[in-house]
Amino acid sequence: MDYIRLGKTNLLISRVAFGAMRLTDASGDDNAAVLVRKAYEAGINFFDTSSKYPLSEKLLGDALYDIRNNVFLSTTTSAKGWGELSRDLEESLMTLHTDSIDLYQFETDSFLPLPGQDNKIYETLCELKKSGKIKHFGIVTTDYEIAKQAITSNLYETIQYPFSVVSGEDVNLLINLCEEHDVGFIAMQPLGGGLLENIPIAYGFLNQYESVVPIWGIQTLEELNQILYFREHPPVIDDNFHKDVEKIRTFFN
Repeated sequence: MDYIRLGKTNLLISRVAFGAMRLTDASGDDNAAVLVRKAYEAGINFFDTSSKYPLSEKLLGDALYDIRNNVFLSTTTSAKGWGELSRDLEESLMTLHTDSIDLYQFETDSFLPLPGQDNKIYETLCELKKSGKIKHFGIVTTDYEIAKQAITSNLYETIQYPFSVVSGEDVNLLINLCEEHDVGFIAMQPLGGGLLENIPIAYGFLNQYESVVPIWGIQTLEELNQILYFREHPPVIDDNFHKDVEKIRTFFN
């Protein structure tokens, strides 16, 4: 497993990140505990979830309880104000069975929390970081302008934004800005939000971007094994690969 520094957080995380929002869909031999522990044993140390899915948060916390200090946890809030944000965090700490969140992400498509706003969200994030309840904080968004503003503001440590083989060229600008501002870039929806089924193409495309950390939503052992296989045996990036990528991008765009 390869590990990279996640921007100014200085967290050394696996280049394969485990998206744990749908752990409630795992069952039988592919139950949540089995999936999470196999991922950990394979070297994955970054697990991403959301307060929108409290049961998945709990399943993740249960699975990682005895190895909590060996992994990095991220979760989200979409609170409307400082009070709701504080309550969301306390609930996430409880369901994840932890005293602190390594990366706390504010999820928004409508506005970027900035210092001096009436909602006091940004100030609260800073206070929570100072208290140690969160170690780092970033933004999750599907809005391009909010993502760009978050990166260039130098107020946030990470950005999580959709990025896959079907994304437009404008996302490359965000990636370049992240590198310039030392902001960690986390790619959500690496399969294009369900549009893609070709994991080798999806994985190979993202693997070209050394500063990008894809969040792979994993629900079965088969899916996990595929991702781990391509981590150890990356698809060959040649003319045929680029032709396949172009066909996919042309079809969806």
